[in-house]
Amino acid sequence: MYIAEAHPTDIWQMESNVKEGVLFRNPTTNSEREHVADSCVRKLHIAFPALIDSIDNHVEKAYTGWPDRLFLVGTDGRVRFKSEPGPFGFNPTNLEKALSSEIPRPTLASAR
Repeated sequence: MYIAEAHPTDIWQMESNVKEGVLFRNPTTNSEREHVADSCVRKLHIAFPALIDSIDNHVEKAYTGWPDRLFLVGTDGRVRFKSEPGPFGFNPTNLEKALSSEIPRPTLASAR
């Protein structure tokens, strides 16, 4: 889920964003946010559909997704894992454990 831009050039820019050429103003319309999210998806080579929060930040407010977090949502729509704020709070091992408990491993019998 792409939510509010964390480091827009007109509010708070990080030096690493400048070095990497990630320079966007804070979007003020859904269309502008879609453009920024599309750029993010392309730059990061994300191979799965990305959802985009509306400009009223409804999802960000509901999930406390800012600054950025990793979530795992179960097939029932409930949050099964929520990381600490990123990027420093990201712990791939914890997400892997949550995925392993949520997705059953295939067995020889199910592979046939």
